[in-house]
Amino acid sequence: MPYVNIKITDENVTVEQKRRLIQETTQLLVDVLNKDPAATHVVIDEVSTDNWGVKGETVTELRKR
Repeated sequence: MPYVNIKITDENVTVEQKRRLIQETTQLLVDVLNKDPAATHVVIDEVSTDNWGVKGETVTELRKR
């Protein structure tokens, strides 16, 4: 049972984009590892930019520049 956790910032990601991420990630596991799509789980976590840091700063602060 593959489990994939995708973490993205919560910046205007559409339902369609998330659907594609789930669909295409599942297909990748089918193609590369021959996994059963019925047993493949994909979870998308949307993280506030205040809670995501890069280079010692929050993404919120980086986006302001």
